[in-house]
Amino acid sequence: MSEAALVMALVAQTLRISVPYALAAAGAVFSERSGVVNIALEGILLHGAFFAVVGTHFSGSPAVGLAAAAVGGTLTAALHALVSVTWKGDQIISGLAINIIAFGLTRGGLRVLFHSASNSPRIPGLELAGLERVTGSSPLAAVLADPLFLLALVLLLLALHVLFRTGFGLALRAAGEHPEAAHAAGFCVARLRWTGVLVSGFFAGLGGAWLAFQQHSFTDQMSGGRGYIALAAMIVGKWHPLGAAAACLLFGAAETAQIRLQGSLVPTQLMQMLPFVLTILVLVLWVGRAVAPAAVGEPYDPERDD
Repeated sequence: MSEAALVMALVAQTLRISVPYALAAAGAVFSERSGVVNIALEGILLHGAFFAVVGTHFSGSPAVGLAAAAVGGTLTAALHALVSVTWKGDQIISGLAINIIAFGLTRGGLRVLFHSASNSPRIPGLELAGLERVTGSSPLAAVLADPLFLLALVLLLLALHVLFRTGFGLALRAAGEHPEAAHAAGFCVARLRWTGVLVSGFFAGLGGAWLAFQQHSFTDQMSGGRGYIALAAMIVGKWHPLGAAAACLLFGAAETAQIRLQGSLVPTQLMQMLPFVLTILVLVLWVGRAVAPAAVGEPYDPERDD
């Protein structure tokens, strides 16, 4: 393999790995900007992947699977919103509980639907007709022309516009920074927070679909900690969609290096730790540089202000 081809292959692999991180991180921006910590991203990614496989397998259509992933992710996020916004429960405990539930439900779903404890049958990927003739054998072109990759780019740009160029985005950010002021201005803080959490579920559900379509199946616990790394990327990106996406490229590059260096003189166990060690190091070095929304993680009761 020539040097140029190797570089293109590494870039393609980094982009491919970064997509689910970026979608989940961008979704987390909406949730936390509205004032809700969403540790449930891990479970949402897992449910998104599972629903994508189930929808595709039983319908024969990857498009149906993609829609199912979006719905599954949004419904999972709705549970988190119900507990943390409506019932004003602890947001961290709610997110962790949903992650645990997702591990159990998807494993049980594998047994019931596919009679397996580890993986589903193979499914087709989400591809455009004639795409192979356009991209040829180039792995980078194949990623850049992937319809879900293009959708992810559009959603990132749309997220940037909505958050910082619309009145809704201003109100959403106010709910996370100063919910009392948002309430005084006539906005329903609970509705804004519900919306932020649901958007995070929609984005992360699509991230799960990407995992399923890339692997062409669902495997037990295939989210592999990506939801937690996406949260770290959001913090490094300073609660900004594009900043979070850029941080995801860093983590994607680390995972690419981990995959490429497996089988070298470095023990495999140490290489598998690389993305998580990098996450910890980046967060430690970033402490004090990123300022979270002032009211994130704090339940809001409008009756206090009436």
